[in-house]
Amino acid sequence: MADGISDESADVVGVLTERIEARFDMGMDQLKAAVAAAPTANPEATEVVKWHGLLVEAQSVLERAEDDLLAALETQPSEVDEPTMGLDDRVSAAVTTRDGRAMVVRWLLDPDAPGKRDLAAERLARLRPQSGPAVQTSTPHRPAGTPAPASAWRPARSAR
Repeated sequence: MADGISDESADVVGVLTERIEARFDMGMDQLKAAVAAAPTANPEATEVVKWHGLLVEAQSVLERAEDDLLAALETQPSEVDEPTMGLDDRVSAAVTTRDGRAMVVRWLLDPDAPGKRDLAAERLARLRPQSGPAVQTSTPHRPAGTPAPASAWRPARSAR
């Protein structure tokens, strides 16, 4: 059972690592080195490398939790005690963390992921120069005979 759990879990990391390597057309070690050398050169690669590292870390935590749980289960009588149940909770939390990080990596690798197009458009808008002022800088046109708002008129102060 232990080999099945770890092999299945490691496949998540392995599959995503392969997708990253294919996406950037280089091995993971090369990609990490490139990002370390020039972290701002390719923000997408930098983000993917960061989340891949978090995913690998979460996988390692999960494997340790599974090993601890299996060791405890081997020494248990037929009924499981509270400390062993706590180990089970630790495994569940580690799976949740690992799966969440895997979802982020998948999202980063998918150019058509929900929210990506809006994010890309927002980034482009920030980079484009404004064609004019962001707020109106001239007095709006009023048809003849329309009085100006009272707040715009201030009587001249008389000098006494």
